[in-house]
Amino acid sequence: MAKPPSRRSSSQEIDRFLHKSKAIATFVEKQPRLLFAIDATASRQATWDTASQLQQQMFRSAGKVASLAVQLCYYRGFHDFFASGWLTDSARLAQLMRQVHCEGGHTQITRLLRHAQEEHRKASVKAVVFIGDAIEESPDTLCNLAGQCGMLRLPLFLFQEGCGADVEQTFRSMAKLSGGAYARFDANSADTLAALLGAVASYAAGGRAALENNASDSARLLLQQIRS
Repeated sequence: MAKPPSRRSSSQEIDRFLHKSKAIATFVEKQPRLLFAIDATASRQATWDTASQLQQQMFRSAGKVASLAVQLCYYRGFHDFFASGWLTDSARLAQLMRQVHCEGGHTQITRLLRHAQEEHRKASVKAVVFIGDAIEESPDTLCNLAGQCGMLRLPLFLFQEGCGADVEQTFRSMAKLSGGAYARFDANSADTLAALLGAVASYAAGGRAALENNASDSARLLLQQIRS
């Protein structure tokens, strides 16, 4: 028996759909944007799992000032680099992160910074958050790119897990050159990471004034470093 022909959408329905899609896109474009990047190489699974649970702190903190749009970025494996769309829902971001498994590979911070600059040129990105514990690239190249971010008014907030001295030196230099900030945490300090993410989200949503209104120690730490 032949199936009845499927119902075709009317031109009015198509117009309504396109109008709604355009309205959603416009809404997302007008929201403060924060790029949330994590090293997802093999040693990072525990921190990735922690960050996937804590990322909602960014939305909560920013929500006190303005709605926030977040793009998730990560690198792992052999030249595997991922960038999501711009998300306004913490649950959707958490769902994406739960689907990711860390894989061995070299760091790709250079690629990440170039991607961030491209996104910023399309529409302003208020801040880049990066969580990592290693650097396997030229510090000079990374610092040059960080300086470019500073010229673009694209601050980098670099959060280092562990205490590698060379990594700390490069991350601190990158943060200063970009107009951002550096902080360190360890695998047992989930509360510290949550506070740091919340402080940066406040900054992304409302600028320095919003960060000044954030009473946390993490906010004060970042305020001491960022440019006016």
